[in-house]
Formats: sequence, C-alpha cells, structure tokens
Amino acid sequence: MLAAAAAMSSEELLGYARAWAQTAQWKPEAGAKINMLRWKRFVEAEDTAFLKIVDAFQKANNVTINVSNEAYDDVQPKASVAANTGQGLDMVWGLYSLPFLFPSKCTDMTDVADHLAKVNGGWTPSGEAYGKLNGKWIGIPVAATGGLVNYRISAMEKAGHKTFPKDLAGFADLVKAMNKNGAPAGMALGHASGDANGWLHWALWAHGGNLIDKDNKVIINSPETAKALEYVKGLYENFVPGTASWNDSNNNKAFLADQLFLTVNGISVYVAAKKDAPKIAEDMNHAHLPAGLDGKTRELHLGFPILVYNFTKYPQTCKAFTAFMLEPAQFNPWIEAAQGYLSHFLKAYDANPIWTADPKNTPYRDVAATAMTPAGLAQMSEGAAAAIADFVVVDMFANYCTGREDLKTAMATAERSTKRIFR
Repeated sequence: MLAAAAAMSSEELLGYARAWAQTAQWKPEAGAKINMLRWKRFVEAEDTAFLKIVDAFQKANNVTINVSNEAYDDVQPKASVAANTGQGLDMVWGLYSLPFLFPSKCTDMTDVADHLAKVNGGWTPSGEAYGKLNGKWIGIPVAATGGLVNYRISAMEKAGHKTFPKDLAGFADLVKAMNKNGAPAGMALGHASGDANGWLHWALWAHGGNLIDKDNKVIINSPETAKALEYVKGLYENFVPGTASWNDSNNNKAFLADQLFLTVNGISVYVAAKKDAPKIAEDMNHAHLPAGLDGKTRELHLGFPILVYNFTKYPQTCKAFTAFMLEPAQFNPWIEAAQGYLSHFLKAYDANPIWTADPKNTPYRDVAATAMTPAGLAQMSEGAAAAIADFVVVDMFANYCTGREDLKTAMATAERSTKRIFR
C-alpha cells in the first residue's frame, strides 16, 4: 500500500480525493474560501507534496485554500492577531503548543482526532498531550520535526568516541574533545523557536529540573536547574562562536559550510547535504540526545499542530481538509517526500519505509516516543504555551552562559517571568 501511495500521480490523487469526499463525514460548505497560515518549508520536496494535497482537495470539493507561509518565529504573532481580531485566517498549521495560547478560540476537533486514530492505529501519548485540553481536542498534531543530534562521524571518532555517547558525561567529553581538535559543536542559544527551545529543555529535564510541577507550581529555581545551567555552560564554552545569536537556520548553514561538526536539528541538514554536499552527508549520522541522570530520555521536538478558529465561516471545510491531510494515501508519500523531516504522532506510520530505507533516518521515526510537551511534568496549558513563546527557558540559559547574569540571578529572573505567566 505504501509503495502504491507513494507512486500516486496528481490525477490518481485527485480521483482518490473525489472518492474520499463522497464518504467523508465532513461536507465542505459551498464556495468555501479558506485562508491557511503555515511555517515555511525547510525541505522543498515536502512543500511540493503538501501543495499537491491542497490542490487535489480543492478540485475534489470545489473550494479554495489560500496558503501563506511565514518563518517559524512569525507564525505565532500572526496567529495571535487573528485570534484576537477574529478575522484574517481560518486555520493555522503552527508550532509547539499554539492552540493552547488561545484555546477558547479553537474549534473542537475531537471528531477529526477520533477518526484519524481509528484508521491509523491510534495516537501516541505525546500526540494526545499536544492536542487535548480537558478531554477535548483543540488542535491536531500533524507531525513533528525531531530535534536530534546531527554529527560528523569522523570528528566523533577522532575525539575518541567509537559510538555516540548515551550519557551526559560522555556527551560533554565529546563536545570538549571535538573543539580541541578544531571540529567544534554548536547549538543555538538565541531565539530559535525550534533548535534552542528543543535542546535547552532537554538539558533542563535531563538534570531533573522543570519550569513547573504537575500542578503548575513554578519550580524553576532549584538545585537541579543549577546543575543544568552549569552543564550547558560547559558545553557552550566549547561551541563555535556566535551561538547566542543564532536563529533556526544558522546551524544548518554552518554545518554545510564545514564550520560545524555537531548540532541539534531536524534531518534537513542531512537532506541538504545529500543534494549539495555528498561528502558531508556520507560522513554524517544522527542520534537521540543522551539520557538524563535518571536514565530516561526526554526530548522537546518541534511539534506542528493545526488549529481551526471557531470564528471561521467554513468549519466543515477546515475539518475535512485536516482529516484528508492525515489519511494514509496522502500522509505516507508526504512524509517520504519530507525525507525524515516530518515525524508522525499516529502509530501506523511507524511502518513507512522512509524510516528504514536509510538507517541514518531511523532515529527520527521514534520522535513521538521521547517527546514531551513544553509543559514538562504538567498538562499543556495557556501558561506553558506562553512560557515557550516568550523563550523563558532559553533566555535563562543564554543569560548565564554569556555572562549577562550569574547563576542565581538567571534562575531568579526565569522564576519571576514564569510566576507572572502562571499567576
């Protein structure tokens, strides 16, 4: 089935879309015109496959879907403006916990989520955590970009590691030794929505630190957080210069320019290297970040939920399109086109051949198994969504690592910022 779906032509996809529309439980409103906002693609083939899905749905249902694209950091502000004004957009395919910033403005998507679970083997626990609030689905987690370690094999081996380290001490040793050999690592400490938030939340959780507890009590000012800060500063001191100002694209460019030899990123670096720098691609591999002090691996990956505003004039069209996107006939070839950049939250897609056709892709298959939401120990909420949108955790680490604040002040500043959010 997967091979057949991957080979489906535009005409075949249109035929499937028309047949699907005949039996779908959501019937698009006549003459519907949808304005949809999504993040700009990092893998060109993924965007091409996505627009193919949009085109087939439009033609099969005689509706219009206008897709606009924005950089990661611009999606949330524009989505918030639409939520506050009640106009401009009908749906947003955004980042992390976007629906939780304004849950009262989101359409109940439980019927869509239940349908997708039924036909795709069910949702992973992390998928449910990203979509549900008080038992109701306020967004559909389409996929995630796994924030995993991208590294140069030769640089790792030269640094004295035959295999990628699985513990915190080994990882710190690897970064230090690579820098000593003139092959530095580097991870973003600037306002990089995906990269910086991802690896710095991992570092916090790996040392037992948390922004809030399960009851939303602020607990960031703690000995565990202090350990995480010291650990990250030790890494930062061995990074390539400039990471404190990096956005989500700087590490990609540096890696492909042979200036960087280890970073945390989606698979887009490898995809680009296969096309433009095959020698780098041959020398690359991927790994999950090391387990925490308790032996468990907790990672924050860049989840992409889609939401439908409750003020849209075309809720049935929006629901139908969301469901259509994640049907196997579309989703399987779509994630194959993304070449590992999009990882799934629906269990059936573990079987997609993209994850095993190239062993270097395989770690990205298991993103949902290690994924936590930005809320950490707690359930997702407006507060947790606001905290990650405001870069509270990122700024705490950056302020300490760059010397803008000492350790106690960095934690105290983060504590004050979080208490203002959760007051």
